[in-house]
Amino acid sequence: MVTVTVAVDDRLRPLLPARDRAAGRRVLLADPDATVGHLVQAAGVPLTEVGAVLVDGVAVGRDVQPPPGATIAVHPAPRPQPVPPGGFLLDVGLGALARRMRLLGLDTAWSPEARAPDADDAELVAAAVAERRVLLTQDRGLLMRRALPAGAWVRGSSPDAQLDDVLDRFRPPLAPLTRCPACNGVPVAVDAAAVAGELEPGTRRTATEFSRCPGCGRVYWRGAHARRIDALVERARRLTTG
Repeated sequence: MVTVTVAVDDRLRPLLPARDRAAGRRVLLADPDATVGHLVQAAGVPLTEVGAVLVDGVAVGRDVQPPPGATIAVHPAPRPQPVPPGGFLLDVGLGALARRMRLLGLDTAWSPEARAPDADDAELVAAAVAERRVLLTQDRGLLMRRALPAGAWVRGSSPDAQLDDVLDRFRPPLAPLTRCPACNGVPVAVDAAAVAGELEPGTRRTATEFSRCPGCGRVYWRGAHARRIDALVERARRLTTG
């Protein structure tokens, strides 16, 4: 039985099947028609996560057909990567991450209604293409769809760890508090008198500057969560400036 071995960098080990992670490699049956790209994805690693690839120590393109018995060494995609013109699109499981990204002023599309857990993956990919966004997900299969022009597997189990990974990978320019964390709209300044009827008495006494999202109508001001948001912004700035 002739095989091909796909050996991955330590940073890509979590993408391998559980039984192969400790060794950091997966052994596959050789196929004379299979390209390096096909074999890497067969091992479980989406090409969105792949940088340099070497076959028996020689750098090659993804369309090369490796010989039987070869070892394919896979390195991670280099960082930072550019953000497409449309910004980001997150799948339904990353709602908490989406809110944090919006607080930092990142154009982040995410809708639990439009992108329900059983929504067709093809629709999500089509939205990424139409809106020129990079699709962020923890679904490896979704990233392997050929029609997807730009995608990224998000590392981390907590929203804070996921945000750290996204900021490290893309180093996007930040514009804190310029987007609505609920709907991704762009809030505009409003007079206190225009929103007074929607505020609690304590807020009317202590807050002086307000904005309203034209998309969902929510009103924003510097309130009880300000210190926590300030800490999020400061941490993000440190991460994106290296």
